[in-house]
Order: sequence, then C-alpha cells, then structure tokens
Amino acid sequence: MINFRLIRSQMEQGKNEAEKAAINKLRRKNHLQPSDYYVEGILRSNRAILGQAITLVESNAPEHQSLAAEILRKCIPFSGNSIRIGITGVPGVGKSTFIEALGMKAIEENKKPAILAIDPSSPISKGSILGDKTRMETLSMSDSAFIRPSPSASSLGGVARKTHETIFLCEASGFDFIIVETVGVGQSEVAVHQMTDFFLLLMLAGAGDQLQGIKRGIMEMCDALLITKADGENKNAATRAKAEYQSALHFYPPKESAWIPPVDLCSALTGEGIDRAWKIIQDFENWQSARGFKISQRNRQNIEWMNQTLKDLLVEQFFSKQHVAEALKKYTAMVESNKISPFEAADMLLKEYSI
Repeated sequence: MINFRLIRSQMEQGKNEAEKAAINKLRRKNHLQPSDYYVEGILRSNRAILGQAITLVESNAPEHQSLAAEILRKCIPFSGNSIRIGITGVPGVGKSTFIEALGMKAIEENKKPAILAIDPSSPISKGSILGDKTRMETLSMSDSAFIRPSPSASSLGGVARKTHETIFLCEASGFDFIIVETVGVGQSEVAVHQMTDFFLLLMLAGAGDQLQGIKRGIMEMCDALLITKADGENKNAATRAKAEYQSALHFYPPKESAWIPPVDLCSALTGEGIDRAWKIIQDFENWQSARGFKISQRNRQNIEWMNQTLKDLLVEQFFSKQHVAEALKKYTAMVESNKISPFEAADMLLKEYSI
C-alpha cells in the first residue's frame, strides 16, 4: 500500500530545503545596508525594515551581530516608552486567541501593539512552525499591529534568545504595547518575567492536579491570573477555579510593591473579560509607576540582561577558538571511551581555552 502521506511529507521537505537554499543564495548576493538605513526605517515605523533589523539581531553570523549591535545602540535612546506584557499558560489555554483579543482592544485604545510570539522549535531540525500570524488573522491585518513569530531554539523558558533586543527595536519603532507570548509553563519562565513589566498567567478550569508541580513557581511571579474559556458549560467550573486560585494566592509572599494579583475570568471567544483584563493592566501600570517600581524593575532587568549577554558571549567565544574546537573532539572521544570523566574533560577544555 502506497503511503501518500509519507511521499507528500518527503516532497514538502525537499521543497522547503530548496526554498531555504534559494533564500540563502539571495542573501549572499545582497549587501547589508549601513546601520543608519535600518535605524531611520525603524524610527519611521517601517515594519519591513523593522523585520529585517530583527532578523539581524537573531542571526548568529558575526557580521550580522556587529551590525545589529550598532543598530541597537542607536535605537535604545528612542525605546522604553511602552507597557511590556509577558503572557504564559499551559498548552491549549488559548494564548494566541486571547492575545489577539487583547491586541485588538489595545488598538481600540489608540495603542500600537507588537506581538513577539515565541514558537516551539524542534530539538532535531531547530525549525519551528511560526504559525501565530495565521492564528491571529484579524490582528495581523491591522496596520497598527506588528506580529513577529520567532523560534524558541534552546533558549531558557521558551523565550527566544534575542527577545529583549527585539523589544527595544519595537519600542523605537513606536509600538507602545509589547506582548511576549511564551511557549508554555515551567519554572524557567522566569526568563520572560525578567524582561516584562506585567506578567500574566492564563489557566484553564479543571486542568487537574498534574499541573500543581509547575503552577507554584509561576503563580509566585504572576501579576494577574485569568481563567480562560469561561463560557458555556465551562462557566461554572471557571467560577469555582477563580475562587480556588484567589485563595491560593494568599499563601504566596507579597509583592515588593504591595500589589495584590487579581484573579478574573475571560473568554476570548465571546469577548467577556477582555475589558477587565485591559483595566487590570492599566491599574498595574499606574500602581507601579506611581511608586517608582517600574523604573527600578527595568533597571534590574537591564543588569540581568547584561549578565546573561556576557554569559552568552563567553560561551560563543569559547567555542569559536580553533584550538578549543580541536581539543573538544579529542576530549569527547576520551569521555566516550571512559578514559576520563566528563568533569575532567571540562576542566581540561577550560585550561585549553586559557592557553
């Protein structure tokens, strides 16, 4: 029996590889523009040039990295004038649907939303679906919105490695409502918490006790919790879940700013609760700004960003050394044959790097 699905899959894979090769060929032919070209386009809110600049930021090519650093340096003075929202939740909670509804609400309030949607990457091919533009069809058609799907690769918490830099570029381009959507829920979601002002947790009613192990760390960080899909037959279960979460939040340490995370219901399908979610965000923004916590929090985040960038650069420099790469092959073979332990190999590699 002929497996047509397998044949089609193989054909699609070949097509994708051919397309990638064609794109790479074009990229090799095209010369990079001076940094001022990108900066001027970003400041004029040219979304095509903004997308090109973000691609440079996400690239690992040395020439792209140096150009991206120059673009960032020139754009940072024009950034910072936004509300940065981090949104996370279990798979199936309806993050994309909720974000589209919230983004449309932001447009109604004369805001320009930028959605940085982090798509899961394959650990094998490193590719990702990048389907958020398809899921947010209405929002993606608005001239006031910018949606940038990015592969999560191996970044901590499902947050793309360059998301922080992308936020700065979007702000410089005039987007004043930045939403970062993460892949899922886990203790490592602290990454998104460290680059946003407001951290929103979306939960489902009756999700089961199997989620208890991953909820605690996130609930300690969240600034608000919304029970999604609170419509139809699920409305009563969502109302009970709201009471349970409100009670649970009382056991967590208080916020430094004394902000009490509210718990509410919403349905992106019916639109119920979207206005309340918007008000919660605005109330939080006013609360933090009036007490000086927004500035101090962003200062701490910038220090964390600097430290993380330093670690990334050290790792890149370590593996870029030719003699280290050669030594790595040698010590890898020794570890595989049990001649030395992994700890000894790592120590020897560090000594090779310092030579």
